[in-house]
Amino acid sequence: MDPALPIVLLSLVLGAIIALLFFNSYFRKRQSEVRSIAKPNSDPNPNPKPLSKPLPKKPLSKPHSSDKDQNKRHHPLDLNTLKGHGDAVTGICFSHNGRNLATACADGVVRVFKLDDASSKSFKFLRINLPAGGHPTAVAFTDDASSIVVSSYTLSGCSLYMYGEGKPDSSENKPQTKLPLPEIKWEHHKVHDKKSILTMFGASATYGSADGSTIIASCSEETDIILWHGKTGKSVGHVDTNQLKNNMAAISPNGRFIAAAAFTADVKVWEIVYAKDGSAKEVLNVMQLKGHKSAVTWLCFTPNSEQIITASKDGSMRIWNINVRYHLDEDPKTLKVFPIPLRDSSGATLHYDRLSISPDGKILAATHGSTLQWLCVDTGKVLDTAEKAHDSDISSISWAPKAIPMGNDQVLVLATASADKKVKLWASPSIPSS
Repeated sequence: MDPALPIVLLSLVLGAIIALLFFNSYFRKRQSEVRSIAKPNSDPNPNPKPLSKPLPKKPLSKPHSSDKDQNKRHHPLDLNTLKGHGDAVTGICFSHNGRNLATACADGVVRVFKLDDASSKSFKFLRINLPAGGHPTAVAFTDDASSIVVSSYTLSGCSLYMYGEGKPDSSENKPQTKLPLPEIKWEHHKVHDKKSILTMFGASATYGSADGSTIIASCSEETDIILWHGKTGKSVGHVDTNQLKNNMAAISPNGRFIAAAAFTADVKVWEIVYAKDGSAKEVLNVMQLKGHKSAVTWLCFTPNSEQIITASKDGSMRIWNINVRYHLDEDPKTLKVFPIPLRDSSGATLHYDRLSISPDGKILAATHGSTLQWLCVDTGKVLDTAEKAHDSDISSISWAPKAIPMGNDQVLVLATASADKKVKLWASPSIPSS
């Protein structure tokens, strides 16, 4: 045997023993340090609060709200938010009784919310999926709260669909536990020569010999406006504004007039003539509103259908009397002119993008970008302002035609929609007594 082998083995054993002694001393020292850290009297706070005690109170927040949302100031007129949209909300419309609100969303879905109480924590809604590839741009109720006309845009052009109450399933004898889903009652494709529909407004035709049917005016991004019979889908009139490109068009609440805002300073007004059987017979160009110095961006009819309110890039709003004997060459008259009370950071006057008047005709809601203002129609004075009403530009605005329940009260409600995927409900501000 090699005489050096025992020496090597002995060296290895002694080395292992020395290593064990070293690590044993090291771990004992670390354990002692851990114990000293864990001692209560070593805590700089000699009387720590038990974990069972609650932390200092913080403002309660909803699970879906972020810290950023919590830091935002809650506007006193902000009643509620309708959530659940998967993309930008492009259009909204209330039913005639104000209890249903239809929303058009870029996710390809139309939702009909039931507004039993404006202060509710959640709202039931009916979901209508449009045919594949369609992006809804506008909605309008027809004769009842279960019939809706939707404009949908695809690469091949714009389509109109009227959804009505579906037939119950009679294949089984089981009782129906759910309401039948809406189904398409009529449809038109490639309307407006494949151009997109900018706005769509409906009104119950009650003027003259009209039979009360809903007439819907669809306004394209070019120069044409088409009138549709809401229930049958029949085209009952067509006009060409001949004013560069359309901005929007509206129909008066009684179904008598159509007015269009284009990229010009003048507003053209047409009258729908009804036959003795109540049907729409023809559409006549009857007057022009002349007075603005720059393009009219938006307009709306007053509830009595006798006046039009216009907003222009010239920094002013005008209220016009259109209840004139135009057939005797009597011109519409400007009743009031108000400066637009909205300025940018440099002090320059801004224009309004959209207008909507309350059903009592007393309050005008107006928007610019994400800013929302309420104005007194009588004086033009600002009643209230929400400078950041939405996180993106406001895309649509509409008053409920009737008061909506909120708790034990009935309130006038304004709805606004935006690209931020939200629809908000707002209370009506009070008007100071003169």
